[in-house]
Amino acid sequence: MNIKQSKNLLLILFAFTMIFIVPGNAHAQKGTIRGSIFDATNGEPLFGVSVLVVETQTGAVTDFDGDFTIQVDPGTYSLKISFISYNSIEIGNVEVTAGKVTLLENIKMEEFTSDLETVVVSAEAIRTTEAALMSVKRNAPNLLDGISSSTFRQIGDGDAASAIKRVTGVSVEGGKYVYIRGLGDRYTKTILNGVEVPGLDPDRNTIQMDIFPTNVIDNIIVSKSFSAELPADFTGGVVDIETKDFPEEKTMVVNVSGGYNPSMHFNQNSLAIEGGKTDWLGFDDGTRTIPTKGVQEIPQFGEVIGNPNSEKGQIFQNVLRNFNPVLGGTRQTSPMDFGLGYSLGNQFQIRNKKIGYNLALTYRNETEFFKDAEFNLFGKPRNATDFNLEALEQSKGDYTVNNVLLGGVFGLAYKSDFSKIKLNFLRLQSGESKVGQFYFINTNLGAEFEADQYNIEYSQRAMSNVLLSGSHFLKGNKWQVNWKLSPTLSTIEDPDVRITRFRVPTNTIGTEVGLPTRIWRSLEEQNLFGNMDISDNYTLFGQSAKLKFGGAYVYKNRDFLIQDFQFPAGSTTFNGDPNQVLLEENLFSADNRNGIRYDPTFIPINPNQYNSNLTNYAGYVSNEFNPLKNLKAILGLRIEKYTQFYTGTNQTNTIVFDNDKVLDDLDFFPTLNLVQAMGSNQNLRFAASRTIARPSFKELSFAEILDPITGRSFIGSLFPETTEGGTEVLWDGNLQSTRINNFDLRWEKFMKRSEIFSLSLFYKSFDKPIEMVQFLSDPGAFQPRNVGNGSVLGVELELRKSLDIIAPSLENFFFNANLTLVESKIQMSESEFRSRQLSAREGETVSRTRQMAGQAPYIINTGLSYNNVISGIEAGLFYNVQGGTLNYVGFGNRTDTYTVSFHSLNFNINKTWGKSERLQTSLNVTNILDDYREEAFRMYNAEDEIFTRLRPGRRASLRIRYSIW
Repeated sequence: MNIKQSKNLLLILFAFTMIFIVPGNAHAQKGTIRGSIFDATNGEPLFGVSVLVVETQTGAVTDFDGDFTIQVDPGTYSLKISFISYNSIEIGNVEVTAGKVTLLENIKMEEFTSDLETVVVSAEAIRTTEAALMSVKRNAPNLLDGISSSTFRQIGDGDAASAIKRVTGVSVEGGKYVYIRGLGDRYTKTILNGVEVPGLDPDRNTIQMDIFPTNVIDNIIVSKSFSAELPADFTGGVVDIETKDFPEEKTMVVNVSGGYNPSMHFNQNSLAIEGGKTDWLGFDDGTRTIPTKGVQEIPQFGEVIGNPNSEKGQIFQNVLRNFNPVLGGTRQTSPMDFGLGYSLGNQFQIRNKKIGYNLALTYRNETEFFKDAEFNLFGKPRNATDFNLEALEQSKGDYTVNNVLLGGVFGLAYKSDFSKIKLNFLRLQSGESKVGQFYFINTNLGAEFEADQYNIEYSQRAMSNVLLSGSHFLKGNKWQVNWKLSPTLSTIEDPDVRITRFRVPTNTIGTEVGLPTRIWRSLEEQNLFGNMDISDNYTLFGQSAKLKFGGAYVYKNRDFLIQDFQFPAGSTTFNGDPNQVLLEENLFSADNRNGIRYDPTFIPINPNQYNSNLTNYAGYVSNEFNPLKNLKAILGLRIEKYTQFYTGTNQTNTIVFDNDKVLDDLDFFPTLNLVQAMGSNQNLRFAASRTIARPSFKELSFAEILDPITGRSFIGSLFPETTEGGTEVLWDGNLQSTRINNFDLRWEKFMKRSEIFSLSLFYKSFDKPIEMVQFLSDPGAFQPRNVGNGSVLGVELELRKSLDIIAPSLENFFFNANLTLVESKIQMSESEFRSRQLSAREGETVSRTRQMAGQAPYIINTGLSYNNVISGIEAGLFYNVQGGTLNYVGFGNRTDTYTVSFHSLNFNINKTWGKSERLQTSLNVTNILDDYREEAFRMYNAEDEIFTRLRPGRRASLRIRYSIW
């Protein structure tokens, strides 16, 4: 992003600031005391609590969210908080400043222990506690972990992705996507305010977390066990990002960030091309428009070869000339990373009605340059005594990625005495440019050949979501009704993907190296979600109980299209410069009938054009009650009727679907959660449930989607595969959902200052899990398939403890450890087991079981942190590693590929400046060990060979955050 573009963004943020600053300074001279009160036993908000200002004898009563607001003159006050059957609380030294908010969040009230007992606390102690989330976690009906807004303030994390890494069993892929307990995207789900929201990649279950600044987030809750009101399509966990309805304080924040990576930035060997004028905003301005746009019938070469001057011949030549002639990048100096953020929020009252709003804008422009990146294919040699993997394809070279993200979140909330209505908007726009240059060797076709490969790629993605929701409290909070309605539109455009290879040393272009190719891809998906939840608070066995029931509806519709063109070279000669290939004198014309032409390979049959749609109707009922004094039980049942349809054809048009049903499931999902309280600060939990993992639209298709940089292809599951000659069916094309049984046992102990120690055991059984399997007849192609039944057995440990156990002077130092150990097994299908036997090495014993794909054998998150609220300093050194994980399942002579453990050591330090804490700086250094991200082929008694190898390098980033309010 250049200086002029940076100035434009800063002017926009300044305009927003001036709009809201002027009315912000016009408030009366009174100050505000605002807080929230919870039941210490169950973490529920308390409705109707009296809050009295002792000096003025004025006060307020909490609403159904446990919130209260009091307007008073500037000064220092004492509060008295009282509620029937609860111990009173006195809070002293409450300082109030004119036009400012004094926040007393997360006040806990204990049930009566004595008629005369009063709890005395200080205002500062309340403001810095995370007691509310700990109470929710301790008393939740299912297994929960999470992180709260009060922690965000203390530790200085700027976005949700940074914050959630501190939660037990959580790993973050690429700084964006969350995985739980080492399970991949298929088994993890992210929701926003309880609603399924697709991200920039609608084929993922997880939305990217780094777009949400922490000052608009209330809590991030991770549910690791299923309860009936949650969607059933998860196994590892559900991550719920809860945005603020009513910001506790008036806030306006501007932040600027920059990142520098010595191996990537200011590098003169970086690759780039001149794009469109709006690339810096994350979308194409039309520069990459397909040349056939507006052409009613695309002419093919065979129709014009006899007469290039015919009408179709003229159209053909016009289309050919309109292809952008740039096929290779140029070496340029790469810029460093840059980011801007702006957010504001406040609440105010009109006639006892509360209005709240939040706005957050995010802009990031990041560049990565990968030198000597490797993408290879290896296979097992035919001779069983040969223990060296055999190279099929090898690609090594440089490529540059520039990624732009522009995002906005806006929320508006209204609260009356017994109702709350919320309206949220989310808009994401992303543009990613890739330019590469590689040296390619192919030995798979019998005769080895070498080629120079040039890549140009651009992808723009957009997602727009609206959420309208309401909560209504009836009969004095006995009944609660919650409803949500949320439409989403997602689009992906990959305009003008370009791939060119020259055979070395002859500079020839032909089918053996692959003809120059241009690809246009588009995806549009509409998504509609709606649900209603009703709960009734009643008494059972003489104790409080809760009955919940409701339903949900999901509709999705996707249109997908790939149009690709190849360019036969005729008798044209080249000099090895990719940008000379499509010069005017080389093109097919009436005077140059042996010149370069285009071939629209998607005509007349296009397996990469399809429509898919689905509906999912759900209903549930659950009951939370106490069968014994200290035992809480939650029984539930969810029913989902899921139907998916497909319109499309295979490559030969011999299999045609016309809105045919490809998935039709009716499933019952029972759930049981038991919580045995062991004293005031310990729990023993047991959970049992049944969940599901369903294939995506892309997986249930005939689509063949090429990754141009790696040369690897995704093949839709509807394509069957047989052995040569069709003697054995390797895959029948019938992809089905995976059904999972889940069992969890957990002991947890809550200690002072949010310290915790917990130990969990979990077991999961998988019926027909879906895994990515190498397509035997097409090297470098991978297909989702159901494999044999599997199981996962794991143990999870969480410890957060102050080092004051060593010495009192170390009370601000904390040791954190999140450890997850997993043993996974898949019972192989007969075809897979037979293929492994036939390709086994001499002396190798082939077991019936193997590791489950996508399941990490272990995750270690550990660190040492320092947190001093008085000085405003928070710092930490954190280490993360995930064990080598099977990601692509081998078949025949295609061997398994595994991720290689990536040892991540990161340091961060956050400093808050001044008494008002308006200025905050954050310094982060990632990948201190300079480890490589690698995937490798593995074979019995053989050395690993590289599948993918990238060097992310060390990165230092500085963020400056200033609170205008």
